[in-house]
Amino acid sequence: MSTLLSRVDSIKVKLGLLVVATVLVAAVVALVGSAAGVPAWLSLPVTLLLALAVTQLLAAGMVAPLQEMTRAAQAMARGDYGARVVTTNADEVGRLARSFNAMAADLGRVDVERRDLIATVSHELRTPVAALSAQLENLADGVVEPTPERLASTLASAERLGDLLGDLLALSRLEAGVVSLDPSPVTLGPLVDECVAEVEQAGRHVKVRAAVPDDLVVAVDPARMRQLLVNVLDNAARHSPSDAEVEVVAGRTSEVWWLEVLDAGRGVAREDRERVFERFGTDPDGGGTGLGLAVSRWVARLHGGWLGFLDPEEERGGARLRLEVPVEVPVQAQRATSPADAGVSPVRVQEEEESGAVAVAVADVDPDSADTFTVLTAGRWAERRPGRAPRLVLAAASVGLLGAVTLVDHLPGLGWALVLVAAGAVAWTASHRRTARFTLLCAALATASVLGMVVHSHPAVVTVAVLSAAATFLAGVTDARTLRGILLAGAAWPASALRGLPWLGRTLQGSTGARGVAVARTAVATVVGLLVFGFLLVSADPVLTQWVGRVVPDVRIDEFVSRAFVALAVGGMTLAAAYLARNPPEVDPRPGHGIVARNRWEWVVPVLTVAAVFMVFLAVQVTTVVGGDAYVRRTVGLTYSEYARRGFFQLVLATALALVVVWSAGRRAGSSVGDRRWLRASTGLLCVLVLGVVATALGRLGVYQDAYGYTVPRVMAYLVEGWLGLVVLAVVVLGAAGRTAWVPRVALVSGAAVVVGLSWFNTGGWVADRNIDRFEATGRLDVAYLGSLGGGALPTVVDRLTPEQAACVASWGPYGGPEDPLAEGWLSWSWDRSAARTALEELGEVAVEADQCVAELG
Repeated sequence: MSTLLSRVDSIKVKLGLLVVATVLVAAVVALVGSAAGVPAWLSLPVTLLLALAVTQLLAAGMVAPLQEMTRAAQAMARGDYGARVVTTNADEVGRLARSFNAMAADLGRVDVERRDLIATVSHELRTPVAALSAQLENLADGVVEPTPERLASTLASAERLGDLLGDLLALSRLEAGVVSLDPSPVTLGPLVDECVAEVEQAGRHVKVRAAVPDDLVVAVDPARMRQLLVNVLDNAARHSPSDAEVEVVAGRTSEVWWLEVLDAGRGVAREDRERVFERFGTDPDGGGTGLGLAVSRWVARLHGGWLGFLDPEEERGGARLRLEVPVEVPVQAQRATSPADAGVSPVRVQEEEESGAVAVAVADVDPDSADTFTVLTAGRWAERRPGRAPRLVLAAASVGLLGAVTLVDHLPGLGWALVLVAAGAVAWTASHRRTARFTLLCAALATASVLGMVVHSHPAVVTVAVLSAAATFLAGVTDARTLRGILLAGAAWPASALRGLPWLGRTLQGSTGARGVAVARTAVATVVGLLVFGFLLVSADPVLTQWVGRVVPDVRIDEFVSRAFVALAVGGMTLAAAYLARNPPEVDPRPGHGIVARNRWEWVVPVLTVAAVFMVFLAVQVTTVVGGDAYVRRTVGLTYSEYARRGFFQLVLATALALVVVWSAGRRAGSSVGDRRWLRASTGLLCVLVLGVVATALGRLGVYQDAYGYTVPRVMAYLVEGWLGLVVLAVVVLGAAGRTAWVPRVALVSGAAVVVGLSWFNTGGWVADRNIDRFEATGRLDVAYLGSLGGGALPTVVDRLTPEQAACVASWGPYGGPEDPLAEGWLSWSWDRSAARTALEELGEVAVEADQCVAELG
């Protein structure tokens, strides 16, 4: 699919096709799930996951050149100019990639020239300097007499050294773009004659025949053009025999004027016609510094022209050097960047780019991973282990298949626990922190929470246990140490489902190879063809339908779809957790993250104000406790139990927000001794008052349950408020000991331990016991609720009530119906269901009238 998209020459069209394909996949998956009766909580994440997978598959080819350009740019910043971007895209990104390759090639060539320049300049300077030093040393030591001939030789060596330095200085100024032109009308013929005379004065004995029109007037910078002509004439004279003739020919067209220098030397081979214009690129046998032609080409570029060698005429050999300059010369100096300025044919460069001759394969480098969802961690989520891990993918797929077999049509119990423990084991093995003490503690607590469903399987308790296990485990593998870190660890799990898709693609591609990809593609095409045409032809012929029915097993399509959804969901969530454990983000803020207040009163005043509010509330509570039911009736017109029933949720929220106030004050306070003392005093006072509010909330809930009966949610509310009180107490104790950094982990571990106790404790049986106590005291019993408590309550009901009363309660439960939880297989086994089955067998068959027994017990 990515290959097909690579032929589209517009990225806008590609994005449109990507959106259409994603929407179609999501719609088809959602319709299939809805038709098969898959619940929305399962269908939605699977639909989103498949849509994201399709997006990743199609978008991979679109963004791959950008990722390669990023890696190549980073390599170029380190001095490696050999990386190239390989792409077949025809859109804007593909064209950008090809331009990037051309730029990288140019930069690489410039870097090579820079290194060569240092080496060759050192080489070129060494010879004349050594010769000059030897001559001067001989003269100074008196080894030779300072005759006019020897002094002239020494002067010639110094002049050659000066010429070399002058050429280098001129070339550097030209390349730096600091040379500007001052064009003026110049008659070309006399300028050429002056240059010929200058070359002859330099000792070049050569015959020059100039065929320049007398009326050829050109607009050039006389000084720069004289420099160019002297260099090219000197080059021609050095490479021509002493008795040969150098010919200079010039002319003009409507757009350019041109000049050619033809010598009778050996000529320049076609493959060397660009090298000779490089610094020190001329033939060393011809003498000279090797900078003349390089300076000449830059002068031609400054005039907006071109200088290069052409094929000589057939009737004569030698070299043919041609200069072309536009009639209108630019005023400012410019550095040419086009292929023509570089001395290369534009047609040739275009052919090389289109053929991909400049592109080379890039090594398999893992992409920079600080991209998607790094906003969660302020850009600190890099792939520490970005390589392939085919075993993790295979293990996650196995857990998905196990979930498809054990979770569909089975209640929480042994099968569910096996799947969750297996998923956690896969993620735990992927973590490099798996042997750390905190990670091991969190993994143990998470495992204990999950295994609790094998003992007691109340739906509300199972839900809380699974969520607590996930949060505890994720905090362990990410090494979260702060409240922010614990929250971000949970948020990073769903983010990993998207962020890990490139890693999954690399793993699959690296594991299967080209042959594996071809086999998979062939298998998919075969299965699709078999299903589509098989369905059409089988549905068209009853006889064929009967034949196929004898071979194909009887599998309900809705059950197959449900299991497929479960396999994808469980496998995907397991793989996302494994990726998160393998590459955990830095979820905790770095030191100095808090914002310290400039003035102490900025945080002291709010803390003391909140403490004052809590103090007023506790004063009211003391008054109501002392006044009792009569005072409450007289004040608000409610009984004390009705009064206690109200406001419990607000008290829980106030307790949690008080902890937030303490945390915020700790971030705002400074590190001075005075700030630390004020922080301990103010937050300590607030925490003591909050403990009073916790005691008030627990007391109210006790009064409320004594009056209206116990339920599992009310027991869980008890535990939540009690856990918050424990956290507040930990803040007081650890704050006094100077160990406030331990508070988040203490809160996490204690909360997970509370959930473990809840999941292993027979909550349903305990609630049933309390309600039966209340029934014996008041004669009132909520039969319907007692019957819905599940298997954990049924043994208590059978033991404490009469057979008729127990049968009445059991009749309001799901036992004996078409969806009897006790009739499930071994995958739904749990201890409380087994005990409930035994209790029902002891009860036997007792005939009761449901309405009549409710009237008697209620």
